[in-house]
Amino acid sequence: MKLNILNSDGSEGKAVTVDKSVFGIKPNESVIHQAVITELANERQGTHASKNRSKVRGGGKKPWKQKGRGVARAGTIRSPIWRGGGTVFGPQPHDYKTKISKKMKRLARRSVLSFRVDNGDILVVDEISISSPKTKEFIEFLKILNISGKKVTILVASLSENLFLSSRNVPNIYLVEATSASTYDLLDCEKLLFDKAGLALLNKKLMVSN
Repeated sequence: MKLNILNSDGSEGKAVTVDKSVFGIKPNESVIHQAVITELANERQGTHASKNRSKVRGGGKKPWKQKGRGVARAGTIRSPIWRGGGTVFGPQPHDYKTKISKKMKRLARRSVLSFRVDNGDILVVDEISISSPKTKEFIEFLKILNISGKKVTILVASLSENLFLSSRNVPNIYLVEATSASTYDLLDCEKLLFDKAGLALLNKKLMVSN
């Protein structure tokens, strides 16, 4: 199948051929869901914690003698039933990481790309060339492509310093190497913007024959 290419000035260029097994399949929503849940879970640090009675400072001395006061027994002022005491069954640090197979990861990305093609959310430019690290120049480039103000994920073959510096302060712009893009990266935007080389690399990586 073919995708249209735009030149850097916004004019229409020659179409590029991509593999139908990557950009033309029926999206598998279940696999997309599993991939996104896995990616988001693996981003969690899992460092949330609360202090139990052994970790709360103080309370080493018995507050009062065991018998004779006519009140309940107490062994520490850091008991969970006391104000300032430890927490019972509170959250503790743990790992949220989960795994899915490589085939499922690739199928999820192919499904998202196919869905994006069907909805006209993919733009391909011959080359993303920013001559200087200036935000103004990058914004003008977005205006030429008519995607200014949209949430855009830009997928390139390799990250250039000028492109990175000129785009980093623009809201809702995410820049990533095409072969490193996750399922969530491909979903969490309004438009996907590829350069021709990045599209070719991702197409090659996700082809069924590989």
